[in-house]
Amino acid sequence: MGALLLLAGLGFGGLWLAHVRGWLPKGDDPWGRLDLAAPPGLFTGRQLRALIDDPLACVAVLKAARIDFTAMADQPISEGCGYADAVRWQGEKARFREPLALTCTMAAGLVLFERQVLQPAATAMLGSPVTRIEDYGTYNCRNIGREESRRRSEHAKANAIDLAGFTLANGHRITVAHDWGRKTPEGRLLARLRDGACGLFKVVLGPDFNADHRDHFHIDMGPFEACR
Repeated sequence: MGALLLLAGLGFGGLWLAHVRGWLPKGDDPWGRLDLAAPPGLFTGRQLRALIDDPLACVAVLKAARIDFTAMADQPISEGCGYADAVRWQGEKARFREPLALTCTMAAGLVLFERQVLQPAATAMLGSPVTRIEDYGTYNCRNIGREESRRRSEHAKANAIDLAGFTLANGHRITVAHDWGRKTPEGRLLARLRDGACGLFKVVLGPDFNADHRDHFHIDMGPFEACR
């Protein structure tokens, strides 16, 4: 609230001057470039989404944060499937089973999700950080819901991931299938993760959306917006 009042009080001219002089916290600068190491601010989500149309800036953001990733050769779009500006990445402290193929913006978003949402919430609510993330994959040439009559999924462009569960450093495992909606620390953690993801990604769909998502959160950076 303090940052919001400050920005409102500055006015456009004062805000632009503060941007030029570098006085604003990085996440609160509406013209600033995303810094994955900066605390979350009013414009962190906006800065992340700006990378969708600026793949070179996205790669620079990952490199500046010393993210361990490998750039992938483009796979030209054919019949709605393929990808460009994708990277291969396996996570930071919370690791995926194997390296993921996904767009650079999705990778940057997942870095933010782990640093700003996942690890703080798990440590505060369950007393242990997350070491493993379970997923149902990223790139997959298919339609939404695997139905022939529907449009291509964002998975068909490596622009989505399905998150199914999380394992803590103490060995405790939380899954969307078992813990979603429960009035337990695990259930409340999943609700916080869903809400936190909605502040970063364009689409976040879970069990409250439909039965197809009963055991995972679908997260993507496609052209639409939804948080369910």
